[in-house]
Amino acid sequence: MRRATTKNAKVRIGRRKFVKLAASTVTATVATRAMAQVKTPSTTAATTAPTTQPLHPLANGEPLCAQFQPYPGGTAAYLQKLIAQRGVDVFKIRPIEIEPWNGPIPTAEEGIAFLPVHRLANLIQSQKLSSAELTRIYLDRLKRLDPQLLCAVTIMEKMAIDEAKKADEEIKAGKYRGALHGIPYGLKDLFSARGVPTTWGAKEFAERVIDEDAEIVVRLRNAGAVLIAKLATGRFALGDQWYRGRTNNPWNLEQGSSGSSAGPASATMAGCVAFGIGTETRGSIVSPAVRCGASALRPTFGRVSRHGGMVLSWSMDRVGPICRCIEDCALVFNAIHGADEKDPSTITTPFEWQRDVDLSKLRIGYDAQAPKAFVEKLRELGANPKRIGPKPSFRGVDVLDTEAAAAFDAMFSAGVLRDDETKEKTGRFSRCRTVTALDYIQAQRRRQIINREMGEMMKDFDLYASGSGDVVLTSLTCNPAAVLPWSFGEGEKGQPICTTLIGGLFADDKILSVAQAYQRGTHWHEKRPKMATG
Repeated sequence: MRRATTKNAKVRIGRRKFVKLAASTVTATVATRAMAQVKTPSTTAATTAPTTQPLHPLANGEPLCAQFQPYPGGTAAYLQKLIAQRGVDVFKIRPIEIEPWNGPIPTAEEGIAFLPVHRLANLIQSQKLSSAELTRIYLDRLKRLDPQLLCAVTIMEKMAIDEAKKADEEIKAGKYRGALHGIPYGLKDLFSARGVPTTWGAKEFAERVIDEDAEIVVRLRNAGAVLIAKLATGRFALGDQWYRGRTNNPWNLEQGSSGSSAGPASATMAGCVAFGIGTETRGSIVSPAVRCGASALRPTFGRVSRHGGMVLSWSMDRVGPICRCIEDCALVFNAIHGADEKDPSTITTPFEWQRDVDLSKLRIGYDAQAPKAFVEKLRELGANPKRIGPKPSFRGVDVLDTEAAAAFDAMFSAGVLRDDETKEKTGRFSRCRTVTALDYIQAQRRRQIINREMGEMMKDFDLYASGSGDVVLTSLTCNPAAVLPWSFGEGEKGQPICTTLIGGLFADDKILSVAQAYQRGTHWHEKRPKMATG
């Protein structure tokens, strides 16, 4: 088990210095290549030719000056439309009140570990359970179960206990911050956090400490949450394989937990953290949530800051919560969403999640692959689901891989990253280095057409149930998705079976409200994996 230790101080660097150092390793190579592309001026023109300057070095974290806007009419037009329809007041971020405790309080540590966040919040607020006690329970479970799961990169034991004690002191002093105060969580190891390694799942970065907190860490700390572990991600956000091995599904250790948010999904569903923070570019929240039977939210693009996180695609990367129930997703998302100047793609839009939504007032659709039992249960709960029409299709240059090739150009050029280490036969980081600017721009223009077609398809729907999850389509359109279990597989290795709700742009609150209504009427999300209950 890797833990934060003082030996990491020798590689401690600030984010600005990290970016500069990472880029400087290839500055000479980049400058030479640029010079080679410039024709030697003729003798007669030598006196007037401009002096060739070396190009600015570019590391992974340098943003584009252009920002993707999923709403076809542009962000400004969308906000203007919202203000005209609903006023300015709906943009305020308000706390979500937790419901009072009902029923007996678990006494066994396992029973406490599997409580959802909103129940743990009751116990901590009422001081029937301390944050320090809860943090020790999760730390002990992480240390015990991680050898089988390989879900944790760094267990932050001392830091976590110190933060938990601080939370307890604040709560005793009457300074309660809200539902996440004192709640232990785990963070996908694509984000920086002071004092601990940020590895991106790569062995060559196993000791690298970026001496800055990512914005997601800052917002959760401000909400009072306690970071106890950096959780596993596939190497450079590819799958569930990282430098210590494969992160496993707690329901079936013979399976990987899938997707690059493998650690957050595995640790959350094994009761090793109260919730996890994952990222998605193309399926990395949805896929591990489905595999591990989690409840999760992949938000609309731009709703959560990515500052301090590894870039795979500037126009697709998203950050979201992976939890054991949908209500917890709403609580976490409410604490982390909103505009951030450090991530110019971000936007603040209304989030009005409803714990007791009237399903008859929402326009709910479903596609041909949606589980019939799930759709019928929605109908039983008061919804009037209708079949959606044909979905858009996309052909063109792979925007994700092209942006990934650019994001990792410095490391690839310096030989830090090689395609044969990505386990991809086609070579993501080399294949798209030869894509022309013309092809990339045309692909983004076609993507804009797809966004308009998606909006047209959904004009009569607030959301729809999808059997497949429509991961590829919605990675391009950037619509939000909520994952939740609706059944359970048979046999000794049975595990939750999940479906996905796809929302209209910025309808994150509506998909979570519908998913919440479903979970209040069912109990699939309350099951626990056997390996985590012994």
